Amino acid sequence: MADFTPEQLKQLADELRQETIDAVSITGGHLGAGLGVVELTVALHHVFEAPRDRLIWDVSHQCYPHKILTGRRDRIRTLRQGGGLSGFTRRVESEYDPFGAAHSSTSISAGLGMAVARDLAGGDNNVVCVIGDGSMSAGMAYEAMNNAGSMDSRLVVVLNDNDMSIAPAVGAMSAYLSRLISSKSYRSLRRVAKDMAHRFPKSFEEAARRAEEYARGFVTGGTLFEEMGFYYIGPIDGHNIDHLLPVLKNVRDSKQDAPVLVHVVTQKGRGFESDKGGNEKYHAVSKFDVVTGAQVKAKSNAPSYTKVFGESLIQEAEDDEKIVAVTAAMPSGTGLDIFGKAFPDRCFDVGIAEQHGVTFAAGLATEGFKPFVAIYSTFLQRGYDQVVHDVAIQRLPVRFAIDRAGLVGADGATHHGTFDIAYLGCLPGFVLMAAADEAELVNMVATAAAIDDRPSAFRYPRGEGVGVDMPERGHPLEIGKGRVLREGTSVALLSYGGRLQECLQAADDLATHGLSATVADARFAKPLDTDLLYRLAREHEVLITVEEGSIGGFAAQVMTDLANAGLLDGGLKFRPMTLPDSFIDHEKPEVQYEQAGLTASGIVATVLCALGREEEAAGVRA
Repeated sequence: MADFTPEQLKQLADELRQETIDAVSITGGHLGAGLGVVELTVALHHVFEAPRDRLIWDVSHQCYPHKILTGRRDRIRTLRQGGGLSGFTRRVESEYDPFGAAHSSTSISAGLGMAVARDLAGGDNNVVCVIGDGSMSAGMAYEAMNNAGSMDSRLVVVLNDNDMSIAPAVGAMSAYLSRLISSKSYRSLRRVAKDMAHRFPKSFEEAARRAEEYARGFVTGGTLFEEMGFYYIGPIDGHNIDHLLPVLKNVRDSKQDAPVLVHVVTQKGRGFESDKGGNEKYHAVSKFDVVTGAQVKAKSNAPSYTKVFGESLIQEAEDDEKIVAVTAAMPSGTGLDIFGKAFPDRCFDVGIAEQHGVTFAAGLATEGFKPFVAIYSTFLQRGYDQVVHDVAIQRLPVRFAIDRAGLVGADGATHHGTFDIAYLGCLPGFVLMAAADEAELVNMVATAAAIDDRPSAFRYPRGEGVGVDMPERGHPLEIGKGRVLREGTSVALLSYGGRLQECLQAADDLATHGLSATVADARFAKPLDTDLLYRLAREHEVLITVEEGSIGGFAAQVMTDLANAGLLDGGLKFRPMTLPDSFIDHEKPEVQYEQAGLTASGIVATVLCALGREEEAAGVRA
């Protein structure tokens, strides 16, 4: 690509866009973001020498064109499929992916680390970070920029502004100015002017510096970045290769030891369905028809957990004006889009800023409001210190609605909700719940609304419910009390969360092996239903706990309680079933759960092994 002409690059961009659309129509995935950076991707790979030059994509929703250009075109239709390409950049996948990313706002921190490592090693390669304006809403990006601006390491940050949120109109004049201020001649003139200013009194020098920076800021809109120590260039049209190439080449050829920010303006979904591919519904898509854009989605009679949560919260808020909702840039992903339509003044999207969102909710709680913080399990990790320091220690009644609990499928390890039971379960004073089905979720929303003296959280899976009858209205559950769905005599299956249906199926299958099973739904991990737990331990030979979480979660709570009560000192055969102590790659969720052993057959095999019936267990697994 290095020797391509601009016209050839434009043709390549057109072909790359069509290849991306066609591939995602077959596999599903993140579409709008990738289509928005096609020309930018082509220009970056033309100007810079990857993989020697490090090219880091923030979040990396937009990396599909990059993957096609870096030797993975023949596998692009395995995207997000089992054994295929990841939907994000991944170090083990290609030397062209210097940093793995699927959570936002990490690129500048990682890039600065690479740039400093290069300087310490005496290297001269370029480090380029591509970050979207959405990712710039996270504090981590500004922490990194603040650090970079105070150092003398050469770093290039490309701000991909696809919402026109901070950009004035772009055009020929803007492109000319960007090309001018990124050129060696302008920088040389700037250096001469600074040297001359040094010869004048300090007050004159400072005034001259500010005048020059604010003049450029007035023209380009880059004053903020200049104040943080970056040399700002832009905005330029991110779809115009003739505008991109000279600016990127100037930046590449500059040997100035300072960070540079290139501001490009792009359009999400460019070139698809009359450019509507930038709509939120095209951020992440299932398989779709290339001609009509219609997505292929399996029909279900059961509502999605996300929708059930949103509708249940609306019901509670209709009766309680103190209920408010907080999300971190995921209103539709968490179901708060419908809540926001019903109560626009009581729904707050804080941007990609989970830390701020948690403490913001804590502030609301101190004033008597009832905040529900709806964040995916994997993203709540980013606000953990605030959960501990600002919520738990102060015992504030913030309610955490934890979506995408358990294994989530094609997004893989970066998006699985596997750790929240453990990382919240160790915090004193929390009430922790997990919904076994959509009806239970309705009741848990009502329960959380009623808890007003301490923090609480309830988790629920991705996707559709199991098809149970729905209550007309949620009713608060008794805190710390589970339920028994089936009585047996020899085996007790204690489920926490979304594996309850597998436990019920396992009970049926165990009957064919001559084993009678009790099936219970714990509902609560904190506080535990000790009456139920102790009865199960005393009245059954085998006790199995089943959860969609990591080691250190629900089973750890159960084992600690049983041990302290002396109930592990006798003949009870206890076995915890958790997710394996490893990261699980992208695949269909049902395959992932099979791999994890958290299926009815896996439960049956665990019971048989506990009873010393390994041969039967092997037959079940086969």
